[in-house]
Amino acid sequence: IAAEVAARRPVRLLLLGRFDQPTYITAPRGDSRRFVVEREGTIRVVKGRRVLGTPFLDIHSRVSLGGERGMLSMAFASDYRTSRRFWVYYTDQQGFVQIDQFRASASNPDRADPSSRRSVIRVPHHRFNHKGGQLEVGPDGNLYAGFGDGGGGGDPDENGQNLGRMLAKLIRIHPKPNGGYTIPSDNPFRGRAGALPEIYAYGLRNPW
Repeated sequence: IAAEVAARRPVRLLLLGRFDQPTYITAPRGDSRRFVVEREGTIRVVKGRRVLGTPFLDIHSRVSLGGERGMLSMAFASDYRTSRRFWVYYTDQQGFVQIDQFRASASNPDRADPSSRRSVIRVPHHRFNHKGGQLEVGPDGNLYAGFGDGGGGGDPDENGQNLGRMLAKLIRIHPKPNGGYTIPSDNPFRGRAGALPEIYAYGLRNPW
């Protein structure tokens, strides 16, 4: 009976802020703030019920829009409190998929340091849709990224089952502090002839 009564109670929604085309919300582990990714290339910080006026990060000049393009997600390093490292996933001015690393400012935790940008990976993608977009840091500390199949309908480039192509895949990599990445030793396709070692799973349409 108690469960039924509880189920009938109205759900109250609280307005935390107004955003311009928000695509993702996340936070570092143990952090009370919330970070909202906006499609045009900015990240906003929410403290309690207050949205800070100055963006945490603004890279709109690097981001392309239209179709399913834009800044799509972000992820924080497992050791963010000490390393201040985080990653963003967006489509660059050519429409290609780009993952960059940044660091939060040492003097102001509510601002990122734009000069800290380091490229982690860039993947060519020539159509306007199926850009993927999901970034996650796993319990192993590695970065997982989901790439779309290249767009169109029905995977016209046949990327999904092709282990020699990055599109239509979930990859797992270990970003290096100064850009780029290494391959985890237990990635399932590492060492297989004709397969990209970054691949963790394949056959994905648009993982976002």
